[in-house]
Amino acid sequence: MTARSKHITDSAKGQSCTVRLPGICNGNNETVVFAHIGHRRGMGIKCADYFGVYACEACHSEVDRRTRHMSVEDLQPELLRALEETQERLFDAGLLIVE
Repeated sequence: MTARSKHITDSAKGQSCTVRLPGICNGNNETVVFAHIGHRRGMGIKCADYFGVYACEACHSEVDRRTRHMSVEDLQPELLRALEETQERLFDAGLLIVE
């Protein structure tokens, strides 16, 4: 079973983009969604909600490879940084709990 949390996915609303891809990010908080970045993802398939980032529409398109302005090799370190930042925000908000 894959971990799901509506509280986590809904938390993206109004957040700033944590992906912030240079030359791609639109910086528009109104377009930010929770974008899943794990390997088990695709059309109708989502990884667990703790493998996600806050992504503006432009960065989300790049993450999902609808656009391909960056190579996968260049994108991966940016996603790792964004995941760390997103998880810190989720932890600070009490939405990601470590026991």
